[in-house]
Amino acid sequence: MIVGVSGSPRKGATEYVLERALEHLEEDSYTTSMFSVRGKEINYCIHCDYCLKHGKCRFTDDMEELYGLFKKADGIIMATPVYNGGCSAQLKAVIDRTRAMVAVNPDVFAGKAGMAIAVGGDRIGGQELAILQIVTFYTINGVVFVGGGAFGANLGATFWSKDTLQGVRDDEEGFKSLRKTLNRFKGAVDTYRSLEDKSSDV
Repeated sequence: MIVGVSGSPRKGATEYVLERALEHLEEDSYTTSMFSVRGKEINYCIHCDYCLKHGKCRFTDDMEELYGLFKKADGIIMATPVYNGGCSAQLKAVIDRTRAMVAVNPDVFAGKAGMAIAVGGDRIGGQELAILQIVTFYTINGVVFVGGGAFGANLGATFWSKDTLQGVRDDEEGFKSLRKTLNRFKGAVDTYRSLEDKSSDV
C-alpha cells in the first residue's frame, strides 16, 4: 500500500496534487490511502521520552490512524505547502510524532520507498528546502528516498501554485516533475515488495 500524507491544514493546492499522484498510482494497480492533517488533532511531540519507557506516545489523537497506515505502507508520499521556506508545522508534527513508532521498532520504516512533493506560491519559493526536511526524516529512518532524477525533478515534485488552486492546475512543469518522480518511486516500491516477499519465504 502507498500512503500519501498531505501536510496542508487547508483544502487546496497541496491536497489536490497529492490526490492526482495517488490517482496515477491507482491507475497502475497500486493500492493507496491518503491521510490529511486538515481538521485533525495532532499534538506536537514534546520529547518527553514517554514512548521509550512505555512503548507508545503519551498523546492519544489522530496520529493513531497514521501509525497504522505507516506500518502497512510499502511506500510513503509526503506532500507539503511551503511555509517560510520549509515544510508546514503540521507535517513536522507528524514527522516528530513518528518517534513513538521508532521507539517500539527502530526498523519500522527501513527499506520502504519514499518521495516528496512541495507546493510553493513562488516558482523558486523554498520547495527544495521544504523537501529537505522530508528527506532528513527518510534518511534517519532508513526509508529509500527517490527524487525524479536530473533535469527538472532532482529532489522530487515541485509545484508553483501562484497562491491559487488554478495556478497549480496549470503548472505543466510541476506535473512533469511529478510524473518523473512517480516513475522512479514505483520502481522503489516494487523493489521493497520483492524483498519483503523473499524475506517472508525464508
